[in-house]
Amino acid sequence: MGKQGKPASTDRAEAHLIPTLQDVARVARVSVRTVSNVVNDYPHVRERTRQRVLSAIKELGYRPNLSARGLRVGRTGVIGLAVPELRQNYFAQLADAVIQAAEKHDLGVVVEQMGGKRERELDVVSGGRPFRLADGVLFSPERLGQEDRHLLDVPFPLVLLGERIFGGPTDHVTMHNVSSARAAVEHLLHLGRRRIALIGAHPDGREAVRASDLRVRGYRAALEAAGMTVDPQLLRVAAPWHRDNGADAMRELLAARIPFDSLFALNDTLALGALRVLGESGRRVPEDVAVIGFDNIDEARFSLPSLSSVDPGREEIAQTAVDLLIERIDEKDGTRQPSRLIKSEFRIVARESTTPSSLT
Repeated sequence: MGKQGKPASTDRAEAHLIPTLQDVARVARVSVRTVSNVVNDYPHVRERTRQRVLSAIKELGYRPNLSARGLRVGRTGVIGLAVPELRQNYFAQLADAVIQAAEKHDLGVVVEQMGGKRERELDVVSGGRPFRLADGVLFSPERLGQEDRHLLDVPFPLVLLGERIFGGPTDHVTMHNVSSARAAVEHLLHLGRRRIALIGAHPDGREAVRASDLRVRGYRAALEAAGMTVDPQLLRVAAPWHRDNGADAMRELLAARIPFDSLFALNDTLALGALRVLGESGRRVPEDVAVIGFDNIDEARFSLPSLSSVDPGREEIAQTAVDLLIERIDEKDGTRQPSRLIKSEFRIVARESTTPSSLT
């Protein structure tokens, strides 16, 4: 009881204090150690006592201190997810899929965007903020490259996402960028399109290990397999992969008066920007220009016309990455298994922007 016969919980509410382990112990009329045993799910607690402690925890709204608990049991129940930027719908939806996958294991997720800054990505692999208290980290770098793969040899569980680094010391979950991009272009070829433009090439023009270059490689492979010559005038730079850059690239393509009958955009947001400009110019989609994107974001189903896209297996990537990270977290000292590279399955989702009769 508090002062003047009021319950301790009432005193605390009036003082606007955060309930502590000691407060729970006082309300439940047990020792602090007993409360700690219940919070950490130790088995040797009488059921009647456990229920009294749980009732006090519920009454007070007590939340365990994860960082302190982590120091005691070696876990915080939180994993980190570092992505380039959440403005790109793919990464926002990937984060959502990771959170759902983690919830199946009662794990929380701290999501941070690196904003295209190398120093922030270096902070992730050095174990700095914001994941200092995380049990492990899922990491999709943008500014680190193949020459930085040795930096991934870290003393904490880390699973790599994306296409910037291959052959590193960590588990790596990615997608079939080359073959899926090739399949997207083959979809257009099968529809009889022969002048296929591309939007989303990287501005520096040199081939590297990144999504844009791998997808351009798939584009080239499809055309060459069909006995066609790649016209460099049909390849347009657009970076970063935002709608306005897709729109600008399409305006440049139209202004150049280069004939084209179809478009492969290296992600869906670029394609959505391009669709807007095509509509403004009076081009009919798909009659005049067939359009396919990449990522199969939710918006693709609701654009007018609905957007055909490559589904790279985002949910599979999220689930696999979380499962691998949990395996690494659960590894005992000295039992670390060799790193694994896993690629998700992809599929072409044909909608109205390539096939007007599609109801997909």
